[in-house]
Amino acid sequence: MLDNKSVLVTGGTGSFGQKFIDMVFERYSPSRVIVYSRDEFKQDMLKNEFQKKLKKDQFSKIRFFIGDVRDRDRLYRAFKGVDYVIHAAAMKQVPACEYNPFEAIKTNIHGAQNVIDAALDRGVKKVVALSTDKAVNPINLYGGTKLVSDKLFISANSYSGSDGTVFSVVRYGNVAGSRGSVIPFFKNLIEQGHKELPITDFEMTRFWITLEQGVELVFKALEESRGGETFISKIPSFRITDLAKAMLEDADLKEVGVREGEKLHEVMITKDDSRTTFEYEEYYIIYPYFKWWNSDKQFDNGGKRVEKGFEYSSRDNTEWLNIKALRQELYKLGLYDAYKINGITEAAAASDE
Repeated sequence: MLDNKSVLVTGGTGSFGQKFIDMVFERYSPSRVIVYSRDEFKQDMLKNEFQKKLKKDQFSKIRFFIGDVRDRDRLYRAFKGVDYVIHAAAMKQVPACEYNPFEAIKTNIHGAQNVIDAALDRGVKKVVALSTDKAVNPINLYGGTKLVSDKLFISANSYSGSDGTVFSVVRYGNVAGSRGSVIPFFKNLIEQGHKELPITDFEMTRFWITLEQGVELVFKALEESRGGETFISKIPSFRITDLAKAMLEDADLKEVGVREGEKLHEVMITKDDSRTTFEYEEYYIIYPYFKWWNSDKQFDNGGKRVEKGFEYSSRDNTEWLNIKALRQELYKLGLYDAYKINGITEAAAASDE
């Protein structure tokens, strides 16, 4: 799929971008991989890292472009000759977006439109935009800007025509172990010797997805998208209290209250979206609800329409990770030693029994 193709990742120095580039070179032989981001320091760090881990011929195919998605002209220059674009750049921190609202709008909304315009005018084959559960029934500015961004990318298909750029969206929640998520927060407390872990609400649930699973969903969208779809992985849920116990077995849990802009449960598909949602073996697809959408585009590979009123929520999920399963997932991520799980041997943490 990506052999001899030119691929560009906006926000490519982030956790997703790094993992995406790793997996691209594991599976494909692209002609170019362009890292597009505004932080020269992170680009230099990433360049040094890839120079050590990649083969010489692979590293020679990486290009580092300093640029901001707010800069339309720079995007036009960067997109020249590009086949596929992964749009991962965004302001993501909820408090930062709340305090700097128009900065979030300029990056997450204006930046999205700039990516769309550049892709259309430069003849990019496909664009996959990364979304978030916070764009579903948003209660904070970050979620609101990502909802608008999703709508822009889906509607962009109406401008590309039958043989123009294909735009699609992939949606998932916080990635396990990513910056700003609860796992590194607990990790820091545990390493400092804390025995008490703060829980915003004892009823809180989340979906569990790894970086690898996030990249796999993007690969799926690149391969199968025909324009306007939103892809959502089928992934397990977990309780925040169980995660805390998995990381520190004898932890005392203290309920501290939900923070502003925080939800008790993650929702990926709303009841209203169920009208155009189809279920597949490993994922769901929300199809667009526009006159230009041709129902013949729907995949002929066993997908079935979900029931009316279906909602995909971490609270009502059918698959769950208990404390033991969460320990195993932490071990797979290479996080076992860092969390010093009390009284549990390494063999027990790795065991499926």
